[in-house]
Amino acid sequence: MAYRAPVSDILFTMRYVAGFDRAVADGLYPDLSVDLARTILEEAGRFANDVIAPLNREGDEHGATLKDGAVTTAPGWKEAYRAWTEAGWNALPGPAEYGGQGLPTLLNSACVEMWNSASMAFGIGPVLTHGAIEAMAVHASDALKSRYLEKLVSGEWTATMNLTEPQAGSDLAALRTRAEPVGDGTYRITGQKIFITYGEHDLTDNIVHLVLARLPDAPKGTRGISLFLVPKILPDGTRNDLRCHSLEHKLGIHGSPTCTMIFGDDGGAVGWLVGEENRGLACMFTMMNNARLAVGLQGVAIAERAYQQALGYAHERRQGRAVGAAEGSSAIVEHPDVQRNLLTMKALTAAARAICYMTAEAIDRAHLERDAARAKAAHERASLLTPVAKAFSTDIGMEVASLGVQVHGGMGFIEETGAAQHYRDARIAPIYEGTNGIQAIDLVTRKLPLSGGDTVRAQIASMRAIVMRLLKEGTPAFGATASRLRDTVDSLDRATSHMLGAVSSNAPAEALAGAAPYLRLFGLAQGGAALAQGALAAKALMMGGDTDPAHAGRIALCRFFAENLAVGAKGLEDAVLGGAGFLQDANLALAG
Repeated sequence: MAYRAPVSDILFTMRYVAGFDRAVADGLYPDLSVDLARTILEEAGRFANDVIAPLNREGDEHGATLKDGAVTTAPGWKEAYRAWTEAGWNALPGPAEYGGQGLPTLLNSACVEMWNSASMAFGIGPVLTHGAIEAMAVHASDALKSRYLEKLVSGEWTATMNLTEPQAGSDLAALRTRAEPVGDGTYRITGQKIFITYGEHDLTDNIVHLVLARLPDAPKGTRGISLFLVPKILPDGTRNDLRCHSLEHKLGIHGSPTCTMIFGDDGGAVGWLVGEENRGLACMFTMMNNARLAVGLQGVAIAERAYQQALGYAHERRQGRAVGAAEGSSAIVEHPDVQRNLLTMKALTAAARAICYMTAEAIDRAHLERDAARAKAAHERASLLTPVAKAFSTDIGMEVASLGVQVHGGMGFIEETGAAQHYRDARIAPIYEGTNGIQAIDLVTRKLPLSGGDTVRAQIASMRAIVMRLLKEGTPAFGATASRLRDTVDSLDRATSHMLGAVSSNAPAEALAGAAPYLRLFGLAQGGAALAQGALAAKALMMGGDTDPAHAGRIALCRFFAENLAVGAKGLEDAVLGGAGFLQDANLALAG
């Protein structure tokens, strides 16, 4: 089934859940209106549907190839990228002073979802370029900005992140790549980097590598890491001393070239320092945090694509006779078990979309609010939500893609239907840009304590306010939504108190042991509250005469989430509060 960008659902979530209308009213988006946003999203949807999505299978089957040091992308890839950049999509969020359109993160996030639903392997490349633009805009010298940002913003050139080495994955303290100062303001970079997405390709003439490396006198550990800009093509037009040694043979996203990069075969690749010496990790995190939201959006994107395909198949495939059906076989969409699977897919996708868009809106407020106190609060809210957006969304992306295979039955296990590709593609998202285990640790140890716990308390209070509105509703269509979500938020509240206590009392093992179930609990509570907010808005629109049939469906979907998915909150709370007991016997159990 062909992908069709869900522009209506996307715009509804932006407006009534993430706060787009409020941001417009507050003057944060002075050049935007609802109508203009709708027009941009519709155009993005058409491009995703008509240009990128048809290449998804080709990218999977053909992949990228390496010959004589040059990487060639799948047929049609280069032409699609050129059309995409010429249409201005890469420049959408870019700074206006370097040729960008300066449009908000929230609007671009909606587009990122669509690019990645159309093809996750295509969509990941621009994510890294956008991250590099942001890192350079904050940390690079004026000379580097002048030389590189305009071409990165337009998409004429792309960028990469070079962190990982064979011995240094999540533990960057083990990084060995070296940077030797030459004395003329440049450095010579030598070393090996692995898992470099779009490290070499034929989409653009130049690739700007952001590389973490150590200076000769650098302190040990992460405090001794610096960031360098190392272009494939030097300003004088000559080739830099770097190359793609090999391409990884991967489970999924075959269309995206994942490279092993070698720097310094002939004395060292020329690089320029970005930011201060030994402060490279801080510079890179400017890039990485935005990339983490974008990867969360990949989780939403692959879930949406898998759901659409499963729904289409369920309407076409006829098997057995549904309860109450007339003679003859029924479409499997009429069978309760299949309905439950499809509703689970749609509800999880909608919840994750809401969390990601809320995160994007908070990022916008942090940058655009004129009031310092409100900007700080928005920054902390964005910091709190980012690990949830990344981890919860990519976890559910994998789960939804798996359910998509299940809905297809045996045909889901056969590559020709495409359901298996979504499952394979989805699996990388919980791993890259910081594994989901690391996201959970970050949430518990760094984000919960923000402002002494006030930031997370305020977020929980906002969830509770939505539940209180639901409790006042007498509409039968909501069923037990209010009570189920109240219980979910209560579980999150108690688990949060426990985690804050563990962190403040220096009980790291207890906090780390419960971090993953805590993040999942947070996602269920925040996702349920967001769906409830959307359901309340849908009801208000219906009461006001809006006849869009999707509104009744939004209420029904919220009810399904509350009564069937959010009810898992108590078990997660129990795992957070008492699950650390496994630590004392973990080695015994694993030794068996």
